[in-house]
Amino acid sequence: MQAGKILVAQQGGAFVIKLVGDVRLTFCTALDDFLDRMFGTAGFVSVIIELGEAENIDSTTLGQLAKLAIAAQRRHHLRPVLFSTNPNITRIIDSMGFERVFDIRQEPLRTDKQLSELPVAEGTENSVREKVIEAHRVLMGMNEHNRAQFNELVCALEASR
Repeated sequence: MQAGKILVAQQGGAFVIKLVGDVRLTFCTALDDFLDRMFGTAGFVSVIIELGEAENIDSTTLGQLAKLAIAAQRRHHLRPVLFSTNPNITRIIDSMGFERVFDIRQEPLRTDKQLSELPVAEGTENSVREKVIEAHRVLMGMNEHNRAQFNELVCALEASR
């Protein structure tokens, strides 16, 4: 499995976030920081998520993507577009209830935007734990299946504070 990375691009207020390979919680601090900067950008108008080259996305990253979509709807009244051509990834995002917060397209994204790699940002053990808890709480709020699947993990992480 290819090592994970997150690629990003911006043109004006339009953003593209592309997940590649095996994307895990090691990116949670960098992704969270990027999302804060993205939503703080004057003239923000859209965000597209591209998962065509993603091989695996862990639940923390899925929770952060759901958080992104919910924030885009609340703050900017827009529904982000998510492109997924990998049937395994599409099955995961469907099971998480992403159709409630994303416009999902099962076709490749065609873009000429220059993407740059989002560097991994180090976080303290406590800050990473809080990001993991928050991401899983967002997933738990999406549907009962997610609530049952992640409740035990969230309880254990909260108990270790």
